[in-house]
Amino acid sequence: MNFIVETSARHVHLSQEHLEILFGKGYELTKKKDLSQPGQYACEERVTIVGSKKELKGVSILGPVRKATQVELSLTDARSVGVAAPVKESGDIAGSGACKIVGPAGEIEISEGVIAAKRHIHATTADAKALGVENGEVVSVKVDTDGRSLVFGEVVVRVSDSYALAMHIDTDESNAAGCGREQYGEIVR
Repeated sequence: MNFIVETSARHVHLSQEHLEILFGKGYELTKKKDLSQPGQYACEERVTIVGSKKELKGVSILGPVRKATQVELSLTDARSVGVAAPVKESGDIAGSGACKIVGPAGEIEISEGVIAAKRHIHATTADAKALGVENGEVVSVKVDTDGRSLVFGEVVVRVSDSYALAMHIDTDESNAAGCGREQYGEIVR
C-alpha cells in the first residue's frame, strides 16, 4: 500500500500568547491555504528566526495556534543559523533548542521549542490496519525516485482518526532522496 510522502519545510507553530507578542494584542492568524492534515493550514504571516550565527527571514507560520510554541527546522537550517535542533517528535519540546523569534510587533526568546521533526506517518485507524501498523510503531519506508531511491529508517507511525494518510519528511531528507512534488512511499519490512 503506497501513501503520499510530503516535504515539510521550515515553519513555526505559535501559542496564542506568543502570537500576540509578535503581532499585537488580540491578533488572529490569517489562513493562506489548507494543508493535507485536516484543520491545519499555512498562514499569510511570517516571522524571523534568529540564532547565534544569522537569521532566517520569512519563516512560515502554521495554524491553528497551539498550547506551546515550536520551531521546526531542518538540521541544515539549524546549523546555518546557529541553533540546536534535536531530532524529536512534534510536540516533544522538552530539552530542545532555543532561539529568538521576531515579528512585526515584538520579539520573543524561547528557551526550548526548536526541533528537527522526526520523520513520521500520519494514519487513521483504518489506514493503520490496512498498513499493518500500530500507533507509536517505528517502521522503514522505501521511496522510489529517479536515481536517488532511498529507504528511510526510524519512521514513527502516528495514528488518529483526525489525520489524513501521509508521511512527512523535512527538506534535507527530501533532497537526499530526490523527491518530487508528488512522491509516494511504502513500508518495507
